[in-house]
Amino acid sequence: MTAIALPAEVFVEFTRRLREEGLRSVPETSADLLAAVQAPGLSSGIDNYYAMRAVAVRRPEEMDIFNTVFMEFFGSGKIPEIVTEEQLIELQPTMRAAAGEGADDDDEAEAEAGASYAERLAHRDFLEMSDAEWAEAQRMIQQMRFQSTEALSHRWRPDRRGKRPDLRRVLRNMTRPDGELLRLELQSRKHRRRPLLILADVSGSMERYTEAFLYFTHAIRRRLGRVEVFVFSTRLTRITRELTHQDPYQALTLVSDNVEDWSGGTRIGETFETFNRVWSRRVTRGGPICLVLSDGWDCGEPETLAAATSQLSRSVHSLLWLNPLSGREGYQPSTRGMRAALPFIDQLVPAATIHDLSSIIQLIESIPSHAVARSVRPA
Repeated sequence: MTAIALPAEVFVEFTRRLREEGLRSVPETSADLLAAVQAPGLSSGIDNYYAMRAVAVRRPEEMDIFNTVFMEFFGSGKIPEIVTEEQLIELQPTMRAAAGEGADDDDEAEAEAGASYAERLAHRDFLEMSDAEWAEAQRMIQQMRFQSTEALSHRWRPDRRGKRPDLRRVLRNMTRPDGELLRLELQSRKHRRRPLLILADVSGSMERYTEAFLYFTHAIRRRLGRVEVFVFSTRLTRITRELTHQDPYQALTLVSDNVEDWSGGTRIGETFETFNRVWSRRVTRGGPICLVLSDGWDCGEPETLAAATSQLSRSVHSLLWLNPLSGREGYQPSTRGMRAALPFIDQLVPAATIHDLSSIIQLIESIPSHAVARSVRPA
């Protein structure tokens, strides 16, 4: 699709109407909208719709407003450079779903077509996405649902159905005027959320995958809270504080500003050694599930990586290694770094698509609360 040559006034007016209808747009939004539809890689009016929506919409409740104003401006193919009438028909199921409207039997085929776009996008490798698809993927990642795994705490709580006598409460009842020896108080172990520890490779070979994963990590941290996050290339950097920013775009900007070796080389073993020596005792209390995102390319010595990964695995409940390459047909962990780490990880998991990230959530939720014997099982 050739670059769109429309007057900027179209996007200024579109932004003004969004603001009138209650969307929190700013003057810069019009310039961002124009840049979005002129970005390379857009192949259709459907891409234009998703690119503009990714720029303008920040909250789920704003989706309906955006769709209404979009149809007002571009409905019936008024500006075919943006979207044709045929493409608008294809977008109708997506717009109705955003408005909370159900499709009737006559619209069932259209609804399936709209759902299939999201399904196709969920299985597309992040490296192969157009700019518009990448913008929509970021939105889909932010809307993922998370449920943390629970572990048994060392603390106990009163529980009528518990299996252990609560001797302290029994004795306390006996000291009261009406204390009765026959009343048996019971207790059970408390449940607590199991924390997450994330170590993400930001070397040059991982750039797009890491960006997607950090959007994913931002969404996890916002919903679960107990998440510690580090990135590494040739050195280790803690970014937990930067990811507390509510806006994911601002959060990732802060991360990139504060990480000096972004897109550099990789020394995984040495950065793991730094974590084990400086951070492990501070952030591994409670037996976290550890996620390592890396393709395994390492400039350091395999022996160093093996020893450091072994020590890391002993300090956490479970160690999952997320390798974007591992989902490809015929993949074998043949890099020196991957072979060195393999004996000490619990799962080798792909992380190249939205579907992969969803599977990681399910995997985390399925991990038992008790310790299990380690054996590497590719997911």
